[in-house]
Amino acid sequence: MAFRERFDRYVCEGDSIAVEIDGFRVTARIVRDDCPDSPDERQDGFWPSLNIGDPGFIGPGNNFRERLTKAQADAEAVMDAWRKDEWFYCGIVLAIERESVELESHAASIWGIEANDPRSENAYLTEVACELLPEALQAGHRALARLMASAPARVAQA
Repeated sequence: MAFRERFDRYVCEGDSIAVEIDGFRVTARIVRDDCPDSPDERQDGFWPSLNIGDPGFIGPGNNFRERLTKAQADAEAVMDAWRKDEWFYCGIVLAIERESVELESHAASIWGIEANDPRSENAYLTEVACELLPEALQAGHRALARLMASAPARVAQA
């Protein structure tokens, strides 16, 4: 199971991809994460360090000062791009429908994913959407079963 479409190298909130599986249409969309935390607040070890007790410890070895300088410059570039809103954290939210009837608008999701991060090409967005497909299909089957179970009661009431 996989999406045949892929998210673009540059995405915007609301962008989506879709796939048909077992009579269901599953749509994955980009939703901006509403958590305001910056990258260095979200990720232990974001800032590089020479202190062995720090999460950002770069490790001993040759050229440790040059590696520290490069890692520091990389971290600053990521923070600068984030502050300029060149990239953002998002959620991948899957919706599922059958015969043009939406069964679940939020069948599966994962949050805190980097979108348009200058260190990647957004391939991870599609990978995550594919990993969520089984969960979304289960939600679709459950919703369809609920609808089918309530159908006789609705007919009897009419």
